[in-house]
Amino acid sequence: MADKYIIQVTAGPDYDIDQHIVVPVNTPDPVKISSELIDIDLNVRVQNYQGLPRNSPTTSPYFSLEPHATNQDQYSIALRFTPKRPPPGSRTSTSTSTGSSATGSRTSSPSRQSSSSSRASSLSARLSRRNTDSKKSSVTKKPSDAGEPSGISGHDLQFGNDFDHPIRDRLPPGFGYAMNIVKWWIDPGLEGDAYADRPHLYGPALSSFNVVHVGKGGRADPEKGGLWFEEGGDEEWRQEVAGAPQGAKERKAWALKAPAKERWVWEYGRTYCADFFNPYLDFKELALRLPGFTLPVMKYWDGQSLSANTGDQNKQRRRSHALRYVLRNRSTADTYLIVVFTLYLREDIDEDGELKPEAREAIARERQAFMVGGEVEEKGEGEGGNDKEGEEARKKLEGLEIAKEKGEEKTGGDDDVD
Repeated sequence: MADKYIIQVTAGPDYDIDQHIVVPVNTPDPVKISSELIDIDLNVRVQNYQGLPRNSPTTSPYFSLEPHATNQDQYSIALRFTPKRPPPGSRTSTSTSTGSSATGSRTSSPSRQSSSSSRASSLSARLSRRNTDSKKSSVTKKPSDAGEPSGISGHDLQFGNDFDHPIRDRLPPGFGYAMNIVKWWIDPGLEGDAYADRPHLYGPALSSFNVVHVGKGGRADPEKGGLWFEEGGDEEWRQEVAGAPQGAKERKAWALKAPAKERWVWEYGRTYCADFFNPYLDFKELALRLPGFTLPVMKYWDGQSLSANTGDQNKQRRRSHALRYVLRNRSTADTYLIVVFTLYLREDIDEDGELKPEAREAIARERQAFMVGGEVEEKGEGEGGNDKEGEEARKKLEGLEIAKEKGEEKTGGDDDVD
């Protein structure tokens, strides 16, 4: 089923995909994303990539280097970013500012949808802001020799996934057990609700990123696939100002504690580097491979369409699917970076790698339908848990828990997944 679709990666500072730029996957030159809140250099790498733009490299030297070769990592989102002090009196999303657009020369029609898609994207941004946690944590300040620079607190800067519309009708049997595996085995900091009207799973960026480097981290290295960062950087700042330990594993464990997130501040004007990678999401086979649990994603995504009028499902194949990674502010719901992995039907893409006009219109209508359609029948997290697949997932999870109690070593690395 995966061979029916082709993937494209786009990125921008907010949810409006019309303003995104196409990311040239597996190329060493970073793309630049800028808004009034942040400046970002971005590389996206995907192992066994067979997507757009056409003739993209299928891999990157990044995957042949350690620790990625041993981990068998399947993708990477690497970014170098400098948060900016927000304009006076402004605590609104970058999507509302007229100048917040991605900079760069690479554009492509699949990321340029019709005006109805633009309206849908605007609605998407408004809906996603409602995901803001009811518990507000204020921007904190840390003293320094230069005075009192402020920034984004370790509590507030989040990284994760969200959706514009309910996905509970398409979650497979055993999904709840799979999420327990993710939180137990991979990322204990994840919080959210996949069964909500606006599903989201966010974790503190401080504990979610596999690598955090304080400073610019050097130039993009073609022999390493572009942006390449080592844990560390300005160790004096990390240890004396933030109190963070040196190693990546130690920093991730430390960052799960509330005092750590209070002490660490992503300061305005200071540059940071981060890399998010893992071996769990296979973009070639479109499968999620967790320890003891494999989920063929398209088995549950394909053939599910939503009627804008009735909310009923039918068996018409959807023309596009999207997986969205979000760097955001928990307190203000400001977005800093949105990276979208979109799957298009191959039949909808022309020889030049562009969306056919009729497909573009159909996708815009489809997106609109999913965001303003009727009610979707709610399925609780435990529903389906007694069927064959759910029962099998439960047994595997119990086995992992027994291994943990015995103190056995994990397999599959120390990576995060969303």
